[in-house]
Amino acid sequence: MSGGTDTVTASEAPAGRARRDPLGRDFGKLWTAAAFSNLADGIGRTAVPLIATTLTRDPLAISVIGALAFLPWLLFGLPAGMIVDRFDRRIIMAAANVLRFGVALWLAILTATGGLELWALFVGTLVFGLGETLFDNATNAVIPGVVKRRQLDRANGRMQAAQITIDMFVAQPIAGVLFAISLALPLWIGSAGYLIPIVLALLLPVAAARPLRDESRVVDAGAPDVAAGGPVAEPVPASQTPSGTSAREALSYLWHHKYLRAMTLYTSLVGSALSFAQAATLLYFLDDLGVKEFAIGFVTAGIGVGALLGSLVAPRLVSRFGRGPVMLGANVGAALGLGLTGLAPEVFSACIAYAFGAFSISVWNVPWGALRQQIVPQRLFGRVLGIIRTLTWGMFPIATVLGGWAAQSSLRLPFVAAGVFIIVATILGARLLVAGTRRAGAEVESARG
Repeated sequence: MSGGTDTVTASEAPAGRARRDPLGRDFGKLWTAAAFSNLADGIGRTAVPLIATTLTRDPLAISVIGALAFLPWLLFGLPAGMIVDRFDRRIIMAAANVLRFGVALWLAILTATGGLELWALFVGTLVFGLGETLFDNATNAVIPGVVKRRQLDRANGRMQAAQITIDMFVAQPIAGVLFAISLALPLWIGSAGYLIPIVLALLLPVAAARPLRDESRVVDAGAPDVAAGGPVAEPVPASQTPSGTSAREALSYLWHHKYLRAMTLYTSLVGSALSFAQAATLLYFLDDLGVKEFAIGFVTAGIGVGALLGSLVAPRLVSRFGRGPVMLGANVGAALGLGLTGLAPEVFSACIAYAFGAFSISVWNVPWGALRQQIVPQRLFGRVLGIIRTLTWGMFPIATVLGGWAAQSSLRLPFVAAGVFIIVATILGARLLVAGTRRAGAEVESARG
C-alpha cells in the first residue's frame, strides 16, 4: 500500500514536523498520474456494471464482473511484482495505462455500434484488472523512492484520498449521468483519462525507476539506523546482496516473516468478507432500495464521503494511537458499517451505514500500506507486494461470486453475513494487530514509546 536495507527502519518524526515537510514535486507527478488513472477507473467501474444491467439482472452474472476485476491478482499478482522489481517502474506504469486505454476504446466502439455482448464486458474487465496489477504494484513501489520514510503514512493517505475523491465524488457521479445520456459515452471519456498518466509516469525521476541500490535514500537525514525496527523487531533471514528478481527470494522472505505472513492471511479473510458483501451492491441499491440508474453515482459519492474522511484522518489517528490499535478499530467499524447497511430500511440510512464502513476501510488501508513499505526491503518490495496481493486479492473473485450466489436469495444477506464474520475475525485477531505490529517493528516511532 519499504525503503531501507534488509534490516533497517527509520524513526518517525512528530506529526507536526511531518505536516510541515513538503512531499515534493516528484510525489506531485506520481499523485497526478494516479489521480487521472483513478478518474478513468472510476468511470469504468460504474459504467461497466450499469451497462451489464441492460443485458441481465441476474445478481450472479453481475457479480462475475466484480470477480473478474480481481482475478488477475490471483493469476498475475506475483509475475507483476517480479516485473516491477526488474524493469523500469515508470515504463510499467505507462504500459499498463496504454493497455487499459486500448480495452476501454474497444468496449466504447462495441457499445456505440450495437455489437456489445456480456462476454465482451467480461473480457474487458479482465484486461482492466491485468493493467491494474501492473499500475498499482508499480505505484506502490515508487512511493518510497520519492518521499522520505517519515512521510510514508501521509503519502499513502494523500494517494488514497485522491483515489476516493476522484473515483467516488467525480468519476462515479459523472459516469451515471453520462450513462443516462448514452451507453457508450462514459467509455469514451474513460478511455481518454488513461492518456495523461502515460506522460506523467515517464516524467518521474530516476529514483522511481528501479529498486534503490543505495536504500538509505529514503532514510531521513540525521535519523539513526535501527536494526529491524528496534530491539523488539522480528529477525528475518534475507540475503545481504541483490539476487536478481527471483520469486523464491521474496517467498522465502514473506514465509520467514511471521508477522507479515500472519497479516497476509488475516487480511485475505477480512478482504474476502468485504468482497462477499459488495458483490451485489449495485442491484441492492437499484432493486431493493429503488435508486434510479442515473442517480447511482450520486449515491456512491455520498458513501465516498466516509471513505475520504477515513483516508484524511488516518495519518493523524496513526500518529496518536499507533498502527495496530487503529487497524483494530477500523475492523470493528467496517463490521458495523456493513452489517447495518444490510439492515437499513431505506436508502438514506443505508448510505450512512455504508459510508461508515467505507470510512473504516480507508482508515485500515493507510497504516497497512505504510507498514509494508517500512519493513519490506525496497529491492524485494514489488515481488513481496505481488505475493501478498496474490494471496489476498486472489481470493476476492471466489468471495465475490459466492456473494452474488447468496444475493440471489436476498440482496441484504451478504452485508449482514460479512459484518458478523469480520467482527468475529477482529476479536480473534486483536493480539496480532496490536501486539504483533509492535513486536515486528511495524509501528510508528511515537507508538513504540
